Formats: sequence, structure tokens, C-alpha cells
Amino acid sequence: MANDIGGAFGNAWSAKVIVAIEHMDAFERVFESLAGVVSLYEVDDSKKPVLWAVEGMFDVSPPRAELSARVALAASALGIAVPELVVAKVPAKDWLTETIASFPPIRAGRYYIHGDHVKGPFPASAIRLTINAATAFGSGQHASTMGCLLALDAMFRADKSAKKRGIGGLDMGCGSGILGMAAAKTRKTRVLCADIDPEAVRVTRYNARKNSLTRFIPALMSDGCGDRAIRRHAPYRFITANILARPLNNMARDLSRLLTPGGHLILAGFIRRDEAFVLNAYRAQGLKLVRRFRLAPWTTLVLKK
Repeated sequence: MANDIGGAFGNAWSAKVIVAIEHMDAFERVFESLAGVVSLYEVDDSKKPVLWAVEGMFDVSPPRAELSARVALAASALGIAVPELVVAKVPAKDWLTETIASFPPIRAGRYYIHGDHVKGPFPASAIRLTINAATAFGSGQHASTMGCLLALDAMFRADKSAKKRGIGGLDMGCGSGILGMAAAKTRKTRVLCADIDPEAVRVTRYNARKNSLTRFIPALMSDGCGDRAIRRHAPYRFITANILARPLNNMARDLSRLLTPGGHLILAGFIRRDEAFVLNAYRAQGLKLVRRFRLAPWTTLVLKK
């Protein structure tokens, strides 16, 4: 897999297709085993259905023939016309500096997320986190992360129970650690952050240090719920899982078992058409839907055991 992306500062290559929103998951799989980075973003919301770009970034010229074959195969499986594959060389830029400069502070309920380049003034009543643009997912800009932050804020406002010792929460698929840190800052409780990606674990630990939350944010690598440390600290009073629809569906039994009776589970990382697919799996485990956030086209579900 290409993973240098032009050394982050040199030339890179882009390959992308424009597809209807309901087809973007299928075309994401076209790029995911070949590209160093795959991104999805809205390009036209005036059409019905809404059009999204699915783009892979490469540090060398991408394999056009293989990508074209994959695109054609995905289109055939969906029964749609084959979308145009656009391959282009991307001019040399300092991508990290450019990303940081374009990362404005965001507000999600009580949470105020900003990079080092933002010097204030800061809202006096906000719970503030410093998170810079990085290689791990989760700056708060994405609607699924925003939905999770809003869900955490609402959950903690409604839950007036006393603080308890020990690890109170689990952030499964932690990315940058933003959700675990938001919860830890709100309740001064420990949140175990787990991710399959070692880069996500590294970035989470870095962000925890930067926000003076190291003792509240233990972070570890884990493929799903299988790590012994995850089971050892269960049950959890709350769990966040901002992943994807199919992994969430597959993890329904494991995540539900890790939750204490009366505990809350926040699920995100999927679009509205996959909502029933995810929700039904958790209802089958006895969980009840208590709140839903929709930041089109993304959905965040809050369930209670």
C-alpha cells in the first residue's frame, strides 16, 4: 500500500470517482487496499441523490488499469453506469501546514475543539480540547465525530449520578482520542481508548499528554473487543464507537456485554440508510434507543442497556 503520500510535502497522485451517496461505501472499497489515504466528501447537494467524491491518494502514479477494473466491477454489482475514474497528479504542497491553517475551531455543545494555531480568546464556559491536524481520524470536523460530541454532552447533562472511581468509559476505534478526552474532561473519569491502528494509539497518547489527560486516557491496540484489558475493566458506564456500519453490526453482542446495566452506548460512523441495519443488531441485544442525532447524511445513535 502507498503510505508516504509524496512525503507529505512533495508530489502526490489522486484517483477519484463521483457517485451517489448511497453508493459511496461500495466505491470506498475500490481504493482502500491500494491508496495510502481514502477520503469521502460531498461535491453536490443540489442533485437527488446527493453526489459524493470517493478519492484515493497515492505517493506514486496509481495502478489505473486495476482501479478501472475495480470501479467497473463495483458498478456492475450495484447495477449502475460506470462512473468516470479521474486520475491526476497533485501539485507539491505542505499538506500538513495547509490542513492546520484551514482547521477552524469548532463548538459541539459544551466542547470547544481547536488547534495550536488558535490563540483565543476562548469561551469561558466551554470544555476545551487542543487537537491539531494529524494522521489519525477525529478532529471534530467530521459530522460523525460532531454527532458523538453532541451525544456525549447530552448524555452527561442528563446523567446526574455521582462520579465513580476506576475506568468509566470505553472509546472503541478511538482515532485521535477526541471522544475519550472529551468524556474524561467532562467527568474526570478514566476512559480506555482502543484502536486497531497503531498510529491512532500513538496520536491518542500524544493528544492526551497535550491536554494534561494522560492519567485519564490509557490507550491500547485492539482488534475489536478481544483485548484482555478491555474485558478486565468491564463493565463500562458508557461506550463510544465511531466506526463503520458493518463492524458495528458485527460487534453488537460484544459491545453490549461490556456495558453496565443502565449504561449508555454511542454509535456513529454510518449514514442514515444504514441506521436500521445497525440499530436492529443492538435492539436484539436488549438495548433501547434513547436519542438520535442526524447531521446529514450521518447518524449518531444513543442507546441504553
